[in-house]
Amino acid sequence: MTKLMYIPNKKELKSDVDAYLLGIKDLSVNMPDYFTLEEIKNINTKKEIFISLNKNMHSQDLKLLEQTLIELSKLNIKGIFFYDIGVLNIVKRLNINIPLVWAQEHMTTNYETINFWYNEGVEYTQVSEEIKEEEIINIKHNTKSKLIVPILGYFPMFVSRRHLKENYLNEFSLKDNSKINYIEKEGKIYPIVDENVTTVYTSSYLNGIKEYLNFKKENIEYALINGFLLKEEDKIINMFKTVTNENVEEYNNEISNILDNNIDTFFLHKDSIYKVK
Repeated sequence: MTKLMYIPNKKELKSDVDAYLLGIKDLSVNMPDYFTLEEIKNINTKKEIFISLNKNMHSQDLKLLEQTLIELSKLNIKGIFFYDIGVLNIVKRLNINIPLVWAQEHMTTNYETINFWYNEGVEYTQVSEEIKEEEIINIKHNTKSKLIVPILGYFPMFVSRRHLKENYLNEFSLKDNSKINYIEKEGKIYPIVDENVTTVYTSSYLNGIKEYLNFKKENIEYALINGFLLKEEDKIINMFKTVTNENVEEYNNEISNILDNNIDTFFLHKDSIYKVK
């Protein structure tokens, strides 16, 4: 059975999903909102809870990271997403009994590397948004790792440790306190968030509701919906919960209308070919 995992855009966890992915303040990036450790401890839900510790850690983060992992190990946490290998090293060194999710977004593209990390004790993989549907299914057939596949929403396209928006505003003596800014390039508009890091998101929402049916047939473990800038999220989630071969075209069109026709399947049916212009 394929479960729906949701990155919420608010702290009320009332959506009809199977699992939530939550970020922790100062240890996570690219999340619509961030929870404190105390807020995580006080969550009252029967849904599965995954925690994203996906920041590229620095030396000054390590003490907080270690303390947080110890505290999370006392809770009923389903898994920890990590980008920095330091998270895995700390979990091993302290013998923390908590499942890990390899989530190096643009690198999780093949089953051989996924199997390497699985043999290192990493139980789950967040599959890259930059490979085709058939490649995702091929990975499923060739790994014991549990897969988490992004299926709907804006997703990070570019991340920089530099504060690019802040530097731009300072350079031109501009003031703008907006949490989200936008950049236009070649007729496309990309959301930008400058917090701990600068993140540029895709110009459109990924909408893989058709492919979701195929992933369900393959028993891929989780499909991930990102709530960042998502409208009518509960209605969209319900469509994923009730989609069938008979209504998928209707639902696909309805999602397109809700999201202002700004949807795409990106690399699900497109080869990942990169070149420098």
